[in-house]
Amino acid sequence: MAESRTVKQLPLGMWLRPGASFDNYHADANSEALAALRQGGTGNMERFAFLWGAQAVGKTHLLQAACHAATGRGEGSAYLPLREAPRLAPEMLEGLDTLAVVALDDLDAVAGQRAWEIAVFDLYNRIRDQGSGMLLVAARRPLAELGLGLPDLQSRLSWGLVYQLQAMTDDEKRQALQQRADSRGFELPDEVAGYLLRHYQRQTGALFELLERLDQVSLAEQRRLTVPFVKQVIESVQE
Repeated sequence: MAESRTVKQLPLGMWLRPGASFDNYHADANSEALAALRQGGTGNMERFAFLWGAQAVGKTHLLQAACHAATGRGEGSAYLPLREAPRLAPEMLEGLDTLAVVALDDLDAVAGQRAWEIAVFDLYNRIRDQGSGMLLVAARRPLAELGLGLPDLQSRLSWGLVYQLQAMTDDEKRQALQQRADSRGFELPDEVAGYLLRHYQRQTGALFELLERLDQVSLAEQRRLTVPFVKQVIESVQE
């Protein structure tokens, strides 16, 4: 029991990235999902949404952006990546129905684990019954392919909004990189952004991590971002 109390006391904001917002999410193909989650602070909102899609299409970004938006309105929120389930406990979901936004990422990670499925099911019902709050759930596969052992959970999650997220185009990735650079106070020229997209990992998360590294190194060495300099940094990262 002592272990359960400990994991329940973990701060649920510890996994939130500070830079995730609706404004810096670039994916025209997912504009409907973006608009729906933006309405989370209005009285006309749909209170349940399930997002699915391949890795690096923006599921985590949108869930975390919804939490940050709630915080900006002075409301409570919680983001919980269920891939961390092996070191957590289903009891962590108790009491979350009092928050304005609850975001559960990586539902795939607990599919087939009855205790977790019941905990998510009960959380859904508590939020529904009290008539307020928003529950967002994300996974890499559609509900029918998750292998959920609790049919009622699959049914509940399908009642709300369901969106398949699409990957960003290269142009959208370039825009996202340049906006992220601008928010950090430096310029990312078009030719450098293009080089990153051609010569580094395609996943946006990895690109953003590299951008942070470039910012740190260029500041330390007082260098502008040029293709030769970026090539040098990439080689050092890949060693």
